[in-house]
Amino acid sequence: MWADADHTEKKKLPVGIESFEKIRREGFYYVDKTAMLRDLLRQWGEVNLFTRPRRFGKSLNMSMLKAFLELGCDRTLFEGLEISKETALCEKYMGQFPVISISLKGTGASDFETARALMCSVIGNEALRFLFLLDSDRLSEQEKEMYRKLVRVVPESPDNFEMSDDVLMRSIRTLSELLQKHFEKKTIILIDEYDVPLAKANEEGYYEQMMLLIRNLFEQALKTNDSLYFAVLTGCLRVAKESIFTGLNNPKILSITTVRFDEYFGFTDAEVREMLKYYGLEDRYDTVKEWYDGYRFGNVDVYCPWDVISYVDDLTDDPDIPPKDYWSNTSSNDVVRHFIEKIGDGLTKSEIEMLAAGETVTREIHEELTYNRLYDSIDNIWSVLFMTGYLTQRGKPDGNGIRLTIPNREIRKIFTGQIMEMFKAQAGRDGAALNAFCNALKSGNVEEAERLFESYLGRTVSIRDTFVRKPTKENFYHGILLGILGFKDGWFIRSNQEAGDGYADILIKIESEDIGIIMEVKYAEDGDYDSVCRRELEQIRKKDYTAALEEEGCRIIYSYGVACRRKKCRIMVEMTEMG
Repeated sequence: MWADADHTEKKKLPVGIESFEKIRREGFYYVDKTAMLRDLLRQWGEVNLFTRPRRFGKSLNMSMLKAFLELGCDRTLFEGLEISKETALCEKYMGQFPVISISLKGTGASDFETARALMCSVIGNEALRFLFLLDSDRLSEQEKEMYRKLVRVVPESPDNFEMSDDVLMRSIRTLSELLQKHFEKKTIILIDEYDVPLAKANEEGYYEQMMLLIRNLFEQALKTNDSLYFAVLTGCLRVAKESIFTGLNNPKILSITTVRFDEYFGFTDAEVREMLKYYGLEDRYDTVKEWYDGYRFGNVDVYCPWDVISYVDDLTDDPDIPPKDYWSNTSSNDVVRHFIEKIGDGLTKSEIEMLAAGETVTREIHEELTYNRLYDSIDNIWSVLFMTGYLTQRGKPDGNGIRLTIPNREIRKIFTGQIMEMFKAQAGRDGAALNAFCNALKSGNVEEAERLFESYLGRTVSIRDTFVRKPTKENFYHGILLGILGFKDGWFIRSNQEAGDGYADILIKIESEDIGIIMEVKYAEDGDYDSVCRRELEQIRKKDYTAALEEEGCRIIYSYGVACRRKKCRIMVEMTEMG
């Protein structure tokens, strides 16, 4: 456990906790977003849809809404928070409504029947919270039977709920009607991650079936439902109205381009500074900003809260731990792969290179999409990347579109990783070029090695690493070389291996021939390739990088200095022959 200067125990960090009640009751660190309640309750619509990328606090905010609005609300949870200053709103709304709260996050499955069963389970378990309806004096026997149909389990599988199509499609509406009659108060409906079942259905090939189910479920619950006070939905994408929101009376869309509510999903700079100060980590501010900031929602720049909390939590255990990619590990990054694969089909290498360099690309964005058309065109993919947080906006939209950029180092790492994977796949298929390049290296033929390496560079995306304050541009070329050499059978390759008095970029032992290769790779910032190569060869000599290969029995060792810039390279070699 860590402590500050006055030795008081610090609050726990809520890694992966999406329950507002648990965070407040168990003393976890909480970034106060309750002002969202004030803004929503002053200007709510009948149906309110918030779209934000994953891991930006949607589920926690929905949990906060439920905790505040539901009958039996524990008012102590909100003591000292921003919403507690709004006495009139608290009097009118706090603890005043029956609330139906479901999350469709866990309803994705490999087939429609399983997904449908999961949806029945989610709704059935929510209905079980209201078992008192069976004893209600205000419900008729017929209405109680309607409720029983919502909580009826499969006899041979008591963990599963048994609902006919008609019961399932009317389930949320039915529950809202029964709650209204019992409490004589209209119902609030909260549906978190509404589009997850559609996304999974599209991946697995049952999109039309799931779209029909969701459309009917939502039409019944959200359209002409006299028992509805208002509804709030969250999701990653704004699914086109004609797809599942047919007939709804103008749902209020609150997306990442909307100014209202812009600061309530994600952490602001001030909130991050406060958290770092609380845990005594102010010196990590620049790193946290570089890796996890950069998103633009409405008029506010925000950090990804999942990343910040995860990294700060790691830092409290190990103050020297470097930043890492937390966000991409929470879901598939297929959209980036689909994007990279579009090079030459509506997407240019130059656009990818500009994004990877931290620059902007202007494109039109279509916020209304359908999951079964996400990858039909490059225009749709640009829109998906923007809506799901892989790209963000800079400045205001104009008549030409939105200026898009990669938000930070973490997301850039996802893009460059996919670019490198694509290159490796291409390199692995070209066995003739691979053998020619490797033969040139093992014979000291620098002219041929230069020609072939430049040919590889010309076929892939150039990553100009201007994205970071202290560029390490050679990492890209280092990766390209490893991607090529990794396919060569019989070559034992080590990267940044300790050798002699330091670390060589690449060490290779050709086991069947007792030949060793050392490669130092640098970026020729000023275009003076020759001087860079000479410095690299001097470094190899000075730090005695050949020692490791000599100890392993290599009788001939080639030392290469490789200088690169954009699509050009220069290679120099020195050969050492052991006695």
